[in-house]
Amino acid sequence: MSESVEVQIEDQEFTLESDNELRFEVENKNETVVLELKTGLAEIFGTELVKGKSYTFYFGAKIAVFTWQGCTLKLRGKKGISYISKETPMMFYLNCHASLEQLRVKSEKENIRGPVTMVVGPTDVGKSTLCRILLNYSARMNALGRRPIYVDLDPGQGQISIPGTVGAVMVERPAEIGECFSQAAPLVYHFGHTNMSINTTLYNTLISRMAEVIHQRMDENPRINCSGIIINTCGWVKGKGYQHLTHIALAFEVDVILVLDQERLYNELVRDMPGFVKVVLLPKSGGVVERSNKFRSESREASIREYFYGSPRNVLHPHTCEVRFSDIKVYRIGAPPIPNTLMPLDMQKTDLETKLEPVTPGLNMMHHMLALSFSTSVEEDVVRTSVAGFVCVTNVDISRQMLTLLSPQPKPLPETIYLLSDVQFMDSNS
Repeated sequence: MSESVEVQIEDQEFTLESDNELRFEVENKNETVVLELKTGLAEIFGTELVKGKSYTFYFGAKIAVFTWQGCTLKLRGKKGISYISKETPMMFYLNCHASLEQLRVKSEKENIRGPVTMVVGPTDVGKSTLCRILLNYSARMNALGRRPIYVDLDPGQGQISIPGTVGAVMVERPAEIGECFSQAAPLVYHFGHTNMSINTTLYNTLISRMAEVIHQRMDENPRINCSGIIINTCGWVKGKGYQHLTHIALAFEVDVILVLDQERLYNELVRDMPGFVKVVLLPKSGGVVERSNKFRSESREASIREYFYGSPRNVLHPHTCEVRFSDIKVYRIGAPPIPNTLMPLDMQKTDLETKLEPVTPGLNMMHHMLALSFSTSVEEDVVRTSVAGFVCVTNVDISRQMLTLLSPQPKPLPETIYLLSDVQFMDSNS
């Protein structure tokens, strides 16, 4: 059991001993909590706090402030509960970082690919948090020029882009407190669903393509190559979900698998992975809590809203564009299922799941997200091509045959292929 002290967050100071963690949440909408490091050293998910600087956290934030040497913290805010924990898994996570760093040093000396690490586990065990910690620790080794690649393969959360996508980004510096990693030149692929079970063939196709592109880029850049990859996965770990994990491990040529909080999954991977793959079982943080479906839905909406409007620290101003039905080429990946008796002899069921189907603009597109492919023609491999960005359909005018789109950039929009997503966004500002 974790020793903890519960207090109300209201202009209070906390003195943490070494290897202690202060955990708190912002539970109420339209309320904030401000954190300040008064003395000592502390970090949040691997990013160091600056002494005397105020950090503001908003609704939904679940924060753990850890100190290796002891510190004094001040919290200012309205209602909420915080506690100091003396039992955290941070020492295990630091040991993982140290082991990965040894592999990076070896890869530099031998001019081989750095460690490819996959983080797995059921939902709500802290996989994304562990990825963030390991990436931040690696990026803090800037004197050694570390440039790890972060791969997010959970289409339900959209950490690198919006929900309904899978993506990757090179991490050059630690993430800012309360912010995502720098989104400069991310590699993003359109999946179109938040649940990977809806189209497993398409999901595996995108995984294989992403691994191919990332390995090619690593081969071209020695600094990135020796830094390796950190892969975040979704919480579906049974049945077909487990098959996806093994496919990811094969496609990315994984060296290390970190299993959070599930001994059964750990033993299955030890049994099925090649002998050279190191499988490690790690405890989850005591601060991890189960997220409700409502919270997940609100998080997805907040992610899309941030894509268009930015965050309180970095406000963006999107544009509204009108386009004619005839001026836009919209497709959906995945054709409706056909009974086996009617399916052509030379066609497999998997072919349908990656087939490009034209979509006639209409009311069926209202509030849906559209991905702008880098492909400009259906003659290209649209399915396996990354996307440049996204727009949202905020209005459909049938009489005028016009779509109103919310876009990060003004007209003219690129003359490219638009891919319809199942993900929807209700823009309250429109």
